[in-house]
Amino acid sequence: MCLIAFDFRPDDAIRLRLMANRDEFHSRPTAGLGAWEDAPAIIGGRDLQGGGGWMAMHRHGRFAAVTNVRDPGLEVPVSSPSRGALVRDALECDDLAQWLRQLAQGEARRYAGFNLLAGDGQRLWHLHRGRAALSLTAVPPGIHGLSNASLDTPWPKLLNACQGLADSRQAGWPETALARFADTRQADDERLPDTGVEPELERRLSAAFILGDAYGTRSTSWLEWQVSGHFRMHERRFGPGGTRLDDHHIDTRQA
Repeated sequence: MCLIAFDFRPDDAIRLRLMANRDEFHSRPTAGLGAWEDAPAIIGGRDLQGGGGWMAMHRHGRFAAVTNVRDPGLEVPVSSPSRGALVRDALECDDLAQWLRQLAQGEARRYAGFNLLAGDGQRLWHLHRGRAALSLTAVPPGIHGLSNASLDTPWPKLLNACQGLADSRQAGWPETALARFADTRQADDERLPDTGVEPELERRLSAAFILGDAYGTRSTSWLEWQVSGHFRMHERRFGPGGTRLDDHHIDTRQA
């Protein structure tokens, strides 16, 4: 994932409402939203190259999502594990809180930079592995956003996505939020973040929905996780140039 906006309200009827865009090379093999063949309790899309995922739910009541941290200056260990494996590990480990603490104490440095969101419904954590920081925090209730920096870093596309999610609570979910996540406009130069890449690439990546023949937004996903434990997930997939391919939907109330 490269753009996530979410509303965490553990005591409400919908404990987590979330929308996300996944940006990736179009040539990278991917399976659409569904139950994993070798782990059928996990529901999500799957990276068929690395074997992990970018956002998934466990039928027994866990959620996890990962984004990359964009920082060319971050030192990455040789043969570092796929960051997508963190999603599966978060869903299947025996003690989520303890597993996250172990990562935060240093194990996360085995990976390239990442942000991990993981939760059990009542608690939601953010683990950040960057160049200057390795930190684990409990996410407070409310609306938050995550891209390729850290939690709630005020990049233009992140602010826009969070506003769309906030508006959708009154003006119609998920359509109002989808409009923001489909926005292909690039940020003005004076508002561009500085993540160490070339200005032209920084401009391209500043759009919520990235168009490109080789690299771009591959999918938009949204999730409703109810206090009852049931959840709905929807994934809309795209090809080169933003061509819409297909939609996948899971509703555990109908399973």
